[in-house]
Amino acid sequence: MRKNSIKNTRVNGEVQKELSIIIRNEIKDPRIHPMTSVMAVEVAPDLKTCKAYISVLGDKEAKDATIKGLVSAEGYIRRQLAKSLNLRNTPEIRFILDESIEYGVNMSKLIDDVTKKDSSPEEPQE
Repeated sequence: MRKNSIKNTRVNGEVQKELSIIIRNEIKDPRIHPMTSVMAVEVAPDLKTCKAYISVLGDKEAKDATIKGLVSAEGYIRRQLAKSLNLRNTPEIRFILDESIEYGVNMSKLIDDVTKKDSSPEEPQE
């Protein structure tokens, strides 16, 4: 795997910023959950494709509906990206559900539960 160049890193950041603004402010699809955020964006060096990692705070149905809504609005999102970013090519976007935050919260909760059990004072034996 190639190391990202400075230009590619900058393009990733700009696409992520614009994508989050478009999803939050401009898309009116009711399937898209209001607590949707763009976690990361990986734009290919040739600017043809882009992977957008999306995190949704909600249940499984909300996550599935949000991804379906984003996939159906991909043409509009791409057109808005082309207007706001001055790139040679506007990348074709693939939306990928990112559950790393939810996984981290669950792991943190499990660790807290274990530490509470260990730190609770034991009853003295008589």
